[in-house]
Amino acid sequence: MTERFLLPKLYAILDVGGFAPALNPTASIVDYARELAAGGVTILQYRNKVGTTREMLEQAREIRRALGDSMTLIMNDRADICIAAVYNGAHVGQDDLSPQGARTVIGDESILGVSTHNLDQLKEADAGPADYIAYGPVFATPSKRDHQPPVGVEGIRAARAATKKPLVAIGGITRANARAVIEAGADSVAVISDLLSSPAKVAGEFLRLLV
Repeated sequence: MTERFLLPKLYAILDVGGFAPALNPTASIVDYARELAAGGVTILQYRNKVGTTREMLEQAREIRRALGDSMTLIMNDRADICIAAVYNGAHVGQDDLSPQGARTVIGDESILGVSTHNLDQLKEADAGPADYIAYGPVFATPSKRDHQPPVGVEGIRAARAATKKPLVAIGGITRANARAVIEAGADSVAVISDLLSSPAKVAGEFLRLLV
């Protein structure tokens, strides 16, 4: 993107793997996305590590259809589905398509995010085409069993000093610790698990905490 991407304080991630199998149908996932929107969420990343390409595309399109233009939608990993589902951008990890490759697919006007886990990766992302950089895990997280060692709040301070790009803190962030992470220099906190129980209510609580 040609202009600096402004991140909202709360970056919600809808991780399909966090739903019980009976709740995996598209309708349940779309209802969850609607609840997040009702709670005030304005950016949502759709992440599906367990579905087929067909399932991912169906769910991504239905989320877009349900939310319209009211939400900035980011596709995890799959730059091709980002385009097919008319999402606003893509997010890639260290083992996914390279940031340069993703940028080639989604074009210059779409948002591109990159996950990083140490300062070397962050500096490489800073020099690349990413519009924002995710850094973590900040704390231990149940959403990834094979995650890197937690960087802690001090890690966020170090990351903030290493980049001027928008910084998303991710990993184990809850209402109890989100404020400290923002005060350490993160522009935004990515949240998965703490939103699951009551998405609209909890999203509203996060937003009030992070004003």
